[in-house]
Amino acid sequence: MVKNDFWLTSGWHLLDHNNDGHLIPTEDFMRAYFYRPEVAPIEESCEAETNLHKKLVDKPFALVEKSELNLIKDKDVIFNYEVILKFRDFLSKYPTLDAAYLAIARGQSVNFPPLFVDQMVQIILRNILNETPYPLQLRASEIFFRTQVVTIAEDEIMVADEATVQLQAEKKITKANDLKQLEVDIDILRESSADNYWDRSDKFDTSFDLAYTKPGLDALARVIEKWIHHFLSIEVSIKPMQKIEDEKWSWHLGLDSNSNNILNDLYHGLDVDEERLKQILCLFQLDADQGFVQEMNDKPVYIGLAMNENSKIQFKPQNILTNLPLSNSS
Repeated sequence: MVKNDFWLTSGWHLLDHNNDGHLIPTEDFMRAYFYRPEVAPIEESCEAETNLHKKLVDKPFALVEKSELNLIKDKDVIFNYEVILKFRDFLSKYPTLDAAYLAIARGQSVNFPPLFVDQMVQIILRNILNETPYPLQLRASEIFFRTQVVTIAEDEIMVADEATVQLQAEKKITKANDLKQLEVDIDILRESSADNYWDRSDKFDTSFDLAYTKPGLDALARVIEKWIHHFLSIEVSIKPMQKIEDEKWSWHLGLDSNSNNILNDLYHGLDVDEERLKQILCLFQLDADQGFVQEMNDKPVYIGLAMNENSKIQFKPQNILTNLPLSNSS
């Protein structure tokens, strides 16, 4: 693997770029979906299934009639094709992958699973972070498209990939259904070990510390800045903070539904019990010199990130793009 290359399985390497650096879906990119095991023919596949697969491998954006799908004997295969074709047809409506995602973020309904949206986020982040790929920023950005599990101990807020934790837990079950005996060890990515990320970026098998003053939290702030600039073309500065002490608190947003609800309650002066407050993992102050509505001139936007009651982070990157106090020109 070439050093400083990462997320090789994301599909980013199969896309073209327009003059703005945004991503254009290619035939090779779409073809990769038709090679997925959910639709790739097997020995038992019927002739109609084999024929359709050949057609789409040859021309990934070819029109597919409902009658062609109905000829396939395996109904699960039909369903899988329909899902991929819905995703393909949605992308075809937009000039770039970025434009397609922004439409979703702004409320455009979709008829394919959220997993495909997460894949879009990963690919766009792969592109955003390409020029200066710092390992801690790459690890922090995994929060954007993969659910994370949180473990809090003393001055650490350790964040690990949920799927990786589950996989390791399954391997370490010592007795059937005895979850109390599970122990999971996830390598921690720190500044001193950051170069370990390159060879394992597609495994999502490292954890990192999101605690205040830690490099991981700063890395997340930098990724959010880049995400905003990429889509909205405005320069913002984001700094971690410990608490909000602002009598003129004017605007906030949550990076997930839990932090959004907690910040809403605090903003409106409602009582928030200690257990809910503990769900807030980090706070940020966002400042922008331009791009916001006039009444937000020289006023910060406060941002929160929380875990849910199951100690999981379910990040919503679209919130950053749709809930800022943007002027009409932004």
